[in-house]
Amino acid sequence: MTRLDRFFEISARGSTIATELRGGVVSFIAMAYIIVLNPIILSGAPDVEGYTLGFTQVSAVTSLAAGVMTILFGVVARLPFAFAAGLGINSFLASSIVGDVSWSEAMGLVVINGVIIVLLAVTGLRRLIFDAVPMPLKLAITAGIGLFILFIGLVDAGFIGDTGFDSPPVGLGKDGSGSITTVPTLIFVFTLLVTGILVARKVRGGILIGLIAGTVIAIVVEAIWHIGPAGDENPGGWGLSVPTLSGSPFAIPDLSLVGDFSLDSFGRIGLLAALVLVFTLVFTNFFDAMGTFTGLSKQAEVADENGNFPRLQSALVVEGAGAVVGGAVSASSNTVFIESGAGIGEGARTGLASLVTGGLFLAAMFLTPLAAIVPTEVAAAALVIVGAMMAAHLTEIDFSDFSVALPVVLTVAVMPLSYSIANGIGVGFISWVVVRSLSGKVREISPLLWVVAVGFLLYFARGWIDSLVGV
Repeated sequence: MTRLDRFFEISARGSTIATELRGGVVSFIAMAYIIVLNPIILSGAPDVEGYTLGFTQVSAVTSLAAGVMTILFGVVARLPFAFAAGLGINSFLASSIVGDVSWSEAMGLVVINGVIIVLLAVTGLRRLIFDAVPMPLKLAITAGIGLFILFIGLVDAGFIGDTGFDSPPVGLGKDGSGSITTVPTLIFVFTLLVTGILVARKVRGGILIGLIAGTVIAIVVEAIWHIGPAGDENPGGWGLSVPTLSGSPFAIPDLSLVGDFSLDSFGRIGLLAALVLVFTLVFTNFFDAMGTFTGLSKQAEVADENGNFPRLQSALVVEGAGAVVGGAVSASSNTVFIESGAGIGEGARTGLASLVTGGLFLAAMFLTPLAAIVPTEVAAAALVIVGAMMAAHLTEIDFSDFSVALPVVLTVAVMPLSYSIANGIGVGFISWVVVRSLSGKVREISPLLWVVAVGFLLYFARGWIDSLVGV
């Protein structure tokens, strides 16, 4: 126990082994939906050859990659940040890339993207960019991610939904009608209030207790009323997983997708088109992860006054390796997950929590039915709680200087509204260098930040550039 404490610096960070174990479990519960959601996204899109990935195969490799990368990060970086398939990139693969290439070629592009990110981390360029970001923007990124997490939770729970109109685009209720009418959403509200009260009263394990209570009630409700999964004929059903105890909790994982990637996309669509796709993947992966690192390290209280945290260089290298591993097993790029904040909110401060979360992901390969018992609506309550905790960092920013206030507010607002961490960071960087420089503070801006801002301009204009070059 003493060696374990020294290696992970558990006591030094004001934590305990029990707290780390509990935090690791909470992070897994908050992230377990990815075992179901990632295969839904990836297996639902046929590639250019008409081939589709199998749901059970994708689910198995999703757990495998998440488990391996989370454990690796816990040992190397010794921080309570968990990894899984990034939702932005897997959606981009399914909606845009596989219309032009095969699934194995798309995963090959993900591997190339990961290799580039690893090289940027090894050479120190990624660390230089991280250090060039001013502290107000780092705090804004933390708060923006918090609101992003909160918004994700509200949407996943059916508390906020698409209205079907241009204005307002979203409204209260699953269908945006302004009314909360579904039982799963009511259970979300119950779980949120119970968890919020426990956290406000500083009850140890409050988030985990709330998740367990919500899940138990969901199982009882489903057993009595047989609500079933949501669909066109059952809009009031459960989101991604139905909380039932029926059937065997065990399943033999199918890992046939491991190693099923190809680098032949350059021959199929040409060098320029393939490079444009890789550029988009790198930019999204790079800045999504940077923003998440910033937010989680601040929440875990391991960041210094400049926003840097212990073993940052190693953390950046491992995060890049997550894209390589994710592409190599056809699970999509694996990156640090903002839902790790749930475990941090429970008190996790070290990599021991990551070992617990990673171990549970590996076990989930064999226990996929059991992991799917926790409904999305219950897990969403933890996301809202954590989002509120992270948004509180806005109080540390001086809003009296409007050249600071405007970029900060834009960063915070764009993340949830555009459903992208990278978009929020990009808008924040661009507005920061423009507004600050034209306000007489140009000498305070790092030259590297100018370079990144120009890169984001190209990133945001990539659709127009694609049309010009005929991609």
